[in-house]
Amino acid sequence: MSAAVRRWLALWTALLTAVVCLVFLPVSQSVALLLTLLVWGGLAALLWLRRRAPTPEMAASLDNLPDARWRRPIVLVCGDLPAPWPDGSPVLTVDDGCWIRVKQEQELDHVARQLLRDRPDWGRQLSVMISVCPQQHQDQAALERHLLALRWQVSQLRRETGHAVPLILSAHVGSMMKRSDIWQAAVAGEPVSVWRESAAPISVASQVTTGGAMAIRQQILMNSLMTWFGSHVTAAFVRENPDMPVISPTAVLWRLGPALNGALPSSLWHDWLRQHTALNQVEGWQPSESAAPAGTLLPDFILPLLPEGRGLTPRQRAWRCGLTIFTLAAIVALCSSAWNNRQLIKRVTFDISHYQRIAMKDYGPKAEAVKTLRLDAAELDNHARNGEPSRLGLGLYQGERLRMPLLEAISSYVPPPPPPKPKPKPVPKIVRLDSMSLFDSGKSDLKTGSTKMLVNSLVGIKAKPGWLIVVSGHTDNTGNPQLNQTLSLKRAEAVRDWMRDTGDVPESCFAVQGYGESRPVANNDTPEGRAQNRRVEISLVPQANACQVPGVTTTSSQDDGASQHEME
Repeated sequence: MSAAVRRWLALWTALLTAVVCLVFLPVSQSVALLLTLLVWGGLAALLWLRRRAPTPEMAASLDNLPDARWRRPIVLVCGDLPAPWPDGSPVLTVDDGCWIRVKQEQELDHVARQLLRDRPDWGRQLSVMISVCPQQHQDQAALERHLLALRWQVSQLRRETGHAVPLILSAHVGSMMKRSDIWQAAVAGEPVSVWRESAAPISVASQVTTGGAMAIRQQILMNSLMTWFGSHVTAAFVRENPDMPVISPTAVLWRLGPALNGALPSSLWHDWLRQHTALNQVEGWQPSESAAPAGTLLPDFILPLLPEGRGLTPRQRAWRCGLTIFTLAAIVALCSSAWNNRQLIKRVTFDISHYQRIAMKDYGPKAEAVKTLRLDAAELDNHARNGEPSRLGLGLYQGERLRMPLLEAISSYVPPPPPPKPKPKPVPKIVRLDSMSLFDSGKSDLKTGSTKMLVNSLVGIKAKPGWLIVVSGHTDNTGNPQLNQTLSLKRAEAVRDWMRDTGDVPESCFAVQGYGESRPVANNDTPEGRAQNRRVEISLVPQANACQVPGVTTTSSQDDGASQHEME
């Protein structure tokens, strides 16, 4: 995957993370912002580490690889070859596939990594062919170590790529026989067949029947090669080993071809033939000093039998990754929306149940509960008018089914009865007496016969603890103001004395005031007005500790806090 594609996927992931965390997750905004920043930081760190990671040393130059859209088999060739590889690149492309030469077994994993880094979609079409020429080996133990190392490399390649990389085992021996360029192949699940260049495969029996004595000699040599190969090469891959898994070959190929370049006079093949056969001087069984042309270097006929790539192109792979990230984000968003709706239902249902559990006569808690219900109803009404918020959306909104139960609960509320009207504060009762009916003009002594008038006028004026009996005298503006002031005071005292002596009221219950002509109630310019101004007023005024009997402690009236009558 290219660096540009990785950056695009990182930006796509960052965008979806911000949307999911800030809009859908059922957490506070501060926590959502923190999660978003953490994910962004992790993506930035991965991109930075990927950019800073050292590029591994290339095991081979793979400049002339086929295009990334190539879907034919790709075969990594390890081991011995009957002839030198073509000069130049280790990549050899033919019509049916592509061969890539791996010179050392320890380079197999590195070459595969390099190949899949440049062509990440070629994992399904990758195969490994291990070729063994017994005429080029003298030490059986060294050969077995070499094969086990390749077995380990192939098992690692399968584990790291996640693909069942097919294994092809190939054997080659040289011969000076005519028509000696023959391949025989045993593909898994099929009998051994004979292959020749530019010819259709035939069975071994047909080859022996039609080929005569030469074909019989070739088949004897081929059978010896098959036997040796099964015992010393195939067994190295299928034998149980606790350190590595068994690798069964997909195909086994045997080639009887021209004499080899680099064949040894004394080799594993020569020794095996000498030990297991009595024919030591058969033509072509011994290596020739002059090598014939190598013929076909690689078994191209096996390529159509290998798996071809059906993977996606790099662009399709990038789109698939982006779609996968979007799908994960959508799943998280849907789960978060479902959780948010569940919390909404739980909260509103709890508020309704809490309201219904409170008795209607429990006015205070009931009013608070219905206030909460009205807030819930306002929230649902806002969602109905303006649309539900994104965190409750995605087709999972459940608020509509809560509105009717909520409105029914609110409509069942009975407000508490209005509080009783406060009792009116007691207004001082004022009794107004005409001075001319009680006193002679300019006098302060009560007239004879005025007692009856006082008794009739003072009904309801009764002294009680906490109340003060205020007696105030008034005159008109006729005469000297100072004399009028004195006269009004003496007249008030005369009335006070009469009430005290007649009703046996303590003197502490009285307050006597003389206002003279200072507080008229009518116009002094007319005889009628002056008559109204000449008066004596008696009233009860609440006052703490007023009208107490000596030696008796009394409580103040309920109106002790009322404003007192102004005294002058």
